[in-house]
Amino acid sequence: MFIAKKWYNRRYEKRISSNNYESDLTDKQWEAIKEFFTSGNKSKYHKRSLVEAVLYIVKTGCQWRMLPHDYPPHDTVWSFYRRARENGVWDKMMKHLVKITRKQAGRNEEPSYALIDSQSVKTTCYGENHGYDGEKTKGRKRHIVTDTMGNLLCIHVHAANIHDTKGGVYTFEKALYRYPTIQAGCADGGYRGTFRNTFDEFHNIRIDISMQIKEQKGFQVLPKRWVVERTFAWLNGSRRLSKDYETSCCSAETMIMISHAATLLKRL
Repeated sequence: MFIAKKWYNRRYEKRISSNNYESDLTDKQWEAIKEFFTSGNKSKYHKRSLVEAVLYIVKTGCQWRMLPHDYPPHDTVWSFYRRARENGVWDKMMKHLVKITRKQAGRNEEPSYALIDSQSVKTTCYGENHGYDGEKTKGRKRHIVTDTMGNLLCIHVHAANIHDTKGGVYTFEKALYRYPTIQAGCADGGYRGTFRNTFDEFHNIRIDISMQIKEQKGFQVLPKRWVVERTFAWLNGSRRLSKDYETSCCSAETMIMISHAATLLKRL
């Protein structure tokens, strides 16, 4: 056991110096998040190598069993990922990186304005809680709330057959709980009516609705709306999110958190 650990540590140090994979962390990036991974069960593998293995999974979209051999064993990486998910570590890490990003841009750490949108994605045959989105997509719907910089504030994944107004109310209320400083928000025309009235009457939150100009044909860049659409584009850069491969909605939400955290880490 001791020999195997020593052999792996030598291999890990060699891999760090060569920086084999694009998803690997720099020393500066690791310093920004290592506080979230120092506690917990002791492992013979370096916590940084376990985090980098999860980042590789999210970036490349490979199966857990197809993880390169110069990372720790795939079952060890999966167990580390699952424990961190259940303890809320990935969520805390993403929220911490959002604060750093906002502070670097000269903004307050807590946002006052939020944008909401959803994206329907297909699931595999193993995915739970799926449905049809208007007979177009059989799968799940990703609801996200961002700030005006596109930073991810809140995520909620649910069956695609749940309407935007219902799923959006839960997601935005969750964002208000996480960030009580939010005073107003923005949504597209699909959220007018019930969604808008709910936050106006019960939360005293103004919701701005961005409507498409009927006279204009083709693609339109709507004011404010492009910010949350760009966040979806960032998430689509992770192949693990090209389709919802996760069995549970909880794991699907975590993969989105990790993907966005990787985007924020690149800005450090």
